[in-house]
Amino acid sequence: MTPARSRILALDLGKRRIGLAISDPLGITAQGLPNLVRSNKRADMAALERLAEDREVGLVLMGNPINMRGSEGRQSGWAREFGEALQKRTGLPVKYWDERLTSVEAGRVLRESGISIEKRAAAVDRLSAVILLQSYLDSLPPRV
Repeated sequence: MTPARSRILALDLGKRRIGLAISDPLGITAQGLPNLVRSNKRADMAALERLAEDREVGLVLMGNPINMRGSEGRQSGWAREFGEALQKRTGLPVKYWDERLTSVEAGRVLRESGISIEKRAAAVDRLSAVILLQSYLDSLPPRV
């Protein structure tokens, strides 16, 4: 686990955007951050490195797009490749977390909230990252 003062940064990796969420310093709740609109891998890595430094991140949580059957496919390999490059660049540990159904859940929540279809596309990435991070935080044993 990360030190008490370190935050966890969650990434929901997409082709056009990266949904972002960060934990509070105590590791109890997840808050959404503005999405990172992708340009190229070098720029994406630099932006994530700055964000991690600015927010005192101690762990990066990458969504792992496991198939519904539980196996890892091409998308999962792509996420791992990105995570390994990010770990090499930042020196931060990267943990992979099952992200099955996070986008489905985020879409359901946004539909029920009445948000317009235009705004939903960008919001789903951020909310997916929040759901991903909160599920990870909820799985951790309580801190004493």
